[in-house]
Amino acid sequence: MRILIVDDDEIDSALVKRALSTSLQNSYEVEEADSVIKGLALIEAETFDVILLDYHMPEVNGIEMIIDIRSRLNLGNTAIIVISAAQDSSIALNCIEAGAQDFISKIDISHVKLHQAIIHSKKRFEMEQRLHESYLALKNMAETDQLTGLHNRYYFNETLKFMIANSDRTKLSVGMLALDLDEFKHVNDSLGHHAGDQLLVDLVVRVKECLRINDGFARLGGDEFAITLANVQSVEEVNMIANRILSSFQKPFLIDDHRIKCTISMGAALYPNDADSQVELVKCADIAMYRAKQNGKNALRFYESHYQNEFNRRFLIQSEISENQRKSLFRLFYQPVFCAHNAQIIGVEALIRWPDSPKSYTPGEFIPVAEETRLIHDLGQWVLTTALADLGSWQRQFADDFSMSINISALQLQDPQLTKKIIYETTRQRVLPSTIILEITETALLEDDEVTRDTLHSLSSHGFQIALDDFGMGFFSIAHLNNFPIDIVKLDKSLQKKEQYVNKKKSLLEAVTIMLKLLDFIVVAEGIETESQLLVCRELKIDKIQGYLLGKPMPAHMLEEKLLAQIA
Repeated sequence: MRILIVDDDEIDSALVKRALSTSLQNSYEVEEADSVIKGLALIEAETFDVILLDYHMPEVNGIEMIIDIRSRLNLGNTAIIVISAAQDSSIALNCIEAGAQDFISKIDISHVKLHQAIIHSKKRFEMEQRLHESYLALKNMAETDQLTGLHNRYYFNETLKFMIANSDRTKLSVGMLALDLDEFKHVNDSLGHHAGDQLLVDLVVRVKECLRINDGFARLGGDEFAITLANVQSVEEVNMIANRILSSFQKPFLIDDHRIKCTISMGAALYPNDADSQVELVKCADIAMYRAKQNGKNALRFYESHYQNEFNRRFLIQSEISENQRKSLFRLFYQPVFCAHNAQIIGVEALIRWPDSPKSYTPGEFIPVAEETRLIHDLGQWVLTTALADLGSWQRQFADDFSMSINISALQLQDPQLTKKIIYETTRQRVLPSTIILEITETALLEDDEVTRDTLHSLSSHGFQIALDDFGMGFFSIAHLNNFPIDIVKLDKSLQKKEQYVNKKKSLLEAVTIMLKLLDFIVVAEGIETESQLLVCRELKIDKIQGYLLGKPMPAHMLEEKLLAQIA
């Protein structure tokens, strides 16, 4: 067993060595140091089982040496026994609290007591090491994300608090980047959670290559990450790092032989420029990140104060959507769809409306929020259930071929169970699929992903009609008509003009209509508000028309009155 004696008194050191040499267990290899500095140097160079340390040492005392050793990896890998001429119990307690395993008064030293102290201290230290290892393992679990190996939200928050406190002293800024993967749910849904997990691991490797040595990187949960930047002297530093990360995502990820094009949205905020606390800094970066997502994703946005009001408003809408859903307060209005040739109501379009309350929002305000927060799935299910119940009633009362158009969002198309859900409702309400028109927008087809394609083909194969809404609004692509099972094309109201048609506008509408007719699509004109628009639609032999001139969206009971009047 290797022993290191650290004592500046030669007589005391000789006393200890004599006790060791007369021990029945005389198997000790002994080294000596007459100062703490020399003792620490020996520990760096060699390995010892036990250190016998004098408490009163010149320049640096024994307690300071204990603290230095215990701050090292694995607690310094050595047991420590403090030896002192003093018999003060408070000194002994201080040494034990600092990390020593035992304390012996020099007047009590004997070969028996010293041997027992060495054996007991070594065993005690081994137990302490095991406890320390368990503590470190638990600490690592509490502070580390097990999938990516990054620090987790708890550690991130604690580190950010420290950085902000340090910033107040250095007068340099702290930067934060909030990162969120775009369309990560689609990866999980289409390739499975294993692929999603691997994407997160590969993402971490790629982002780390863009960071500096001292930049912090944490996974806050799911596909949310955060980066902390200390001692920031200018906004350009943050901008440079963020753009480096954005550029790194231009290269696809290869997961299980699948090439995945993945983008990321980032929000940036600075302390104290944008926030006065750790909590506020996180909130500002999050708000900026949501702004990046709203503006097309795959982008960086710096926090601006007016974002706060917009964020608060969207949060309020989100809360009210949940509350209205819980209380079943949303309403469905129905806009009549007319046959262009005889002005008869042949169907309706179901349109969701905010509850009748003092504070109201248009669909253009609350539908995007519902989509961003994934509340659109429950909202869409409510629309399906309610609308098809009304359709079943009207078909039995008026005509079994009476049709209904229902808007389906891009997110709903990502649900592999959507076909089953719609079939269940049609069966329950005894409605024929051929009388149900599912309206999608061109924006839902822009990604042209496999799940959307499969869902649309599945719905079409079960007899549901698919309508492409807002055709010609700005994302117009002939390929969409060929690549997806489209039956009906609804011309966007931007192709209509309230004033008398000018030749160019009329020619454009005519050209689009002729093309669609040649391709055997049913053509519906939206936004008909004037007699001149109606006349043009009839001249062009457009199949169906819809607009305020003939019928505004209305509650179910008002539509029934119109249908009753029509058959009277």
